[in-house]
Amino acid sequence: MKNPLGKKTLGINSLGRIGKLTLWNHLQMNYFDSFVINCGREVGKKLDDLIQVIETDSTYGSIHRFLRGYNNQKVEIKVLDEKEQLLSVDGKKVKILRTARNPKDINWANEGVRLVVECSGTFNDPTAPVDAGKGALRGHIEAGAEKVILSAPFKIAEAGKGFPDDSGMFVYGINHLDYNPAKHNVLSAASCTTTGLAHMMKPLLDDEYASDIITASMSTIHAMTNSQSTLDSVPKTGASDLRKSRGITNNIILSTTGAAKALGHVMPAINNIGFLADSVRIPTATVSLIVLNITFRNYVTENEKVIIDRDYINNLYQKASEGIQKDLLVYSERQNVSTDLMGEPAACVIEGRETHTRTGFLKTACKHDLKEGETSPEIPVTHAKLFAWYDNELGSYVYSLGKLTKYVYERM
Repeated sequence: MKNPLGKKTLGINSLGRIGKLTLWNHLQMNYFDSFVINCGREVGKKLDDLIQVIETDSTYGSIHRFLRGYNNQKVEIKVLDEKEQLLSVDGKKVKILRTARNPKDINWANEGVRLVVECSGTFNDPTAPVDAGKGALRGHIEAGAEKVILSAPFKIAEAGKGFPDDSGMFVYGINHLDYNPAKHNVLSAASCTTTGLAHMMKPLLDDEYASDIITASMSTIHAMTNSQSTLDSVPKTGASDLRKSRGITNNIILSTTGAAKALGHVMPAINNIGFLADSVRIPTATVSLIVLNITFRNYVTENEKVIIDRDYINNLYQKASEGIQKDLLVYSERQNVSTDLMGEPAACVIEGRETHTRTGFLKTACKHDLKEGETSPEIPVTHAKLFAWYDNELGSYVYSLGKLTKYVYERM
């Protein structure tokens, strides 16, 4: 495959929230030589309008501050070739495509793109055929890319249908080592919540005592996204959840999340635990909070007793943050608020001050099974409430996605 822009060119489909921040992140990482961004349509009236989209962000500020800090240095963004829609952003060539919306028509091969990050939020079914409806995830492969990474969980339309053999869901630092370059061509980087939750669960599942989990549930107190209405609107035809059409700027909205289901794909041990998950949408721009409720069976024998309490759990997280999950998980005892974690590059930040546990005793026999004077043997169980922050846009998710993208490309 020819490569007109550089040795290592990354394709990005869509310049929405995740697409733009993916470009920013990879400019900062300085691994790829060049980029091809497919917008699939005209943006504004002229190329300068699209430059402004790349340059500015209402949540994270300008690209200048992101890449240069507050020292008043500017990132150079200039037009190299207006006809070819070719820009230079911080010294990297960035080509803009405006014609094709259907992935199979983008012609990545002509641009020398081997790997595409799919960020449109539209194509998320790895089983959909190339000629399906308005397009399909596999269309990127048909158009010449060797591999595609979806910046969302897979969502399979046909009930009961599993992932195809050449696809897989991966979270960097959790199961990315399971990626097989000879096998996996269609990948999912799961979701922001799954990424944060997976890193929150890993120290518990890795521990021989804390892994004895009876049941768990989580709620994500989640910042608003573009899938929600700014003001109240009329629900779409066939909509079952009317709350999605209510204005997010002045409401707390109960919602759902597929994080628990996706977590089972990247951490199969979760499938042995009864796990519930839900979401509460709130009117903030970014940074979300996982509230995890989890019940442990404690280890007690005649000679040894291990009680899973607050100190035990916090010690697990502190060890993980300094060891195997260094730079991916942060343990904090600060009194944080959400904006403190904006742009934080870790997958999740454990709020150690708010770890709470209570230990009780589970009777192993019912009263009517006991003879007069007998008492039921008891098993100590601990219920814990844990909290973890994650920047659901840039910090936690896009940085994790970027690490996975680099890992995949290095093995192509």
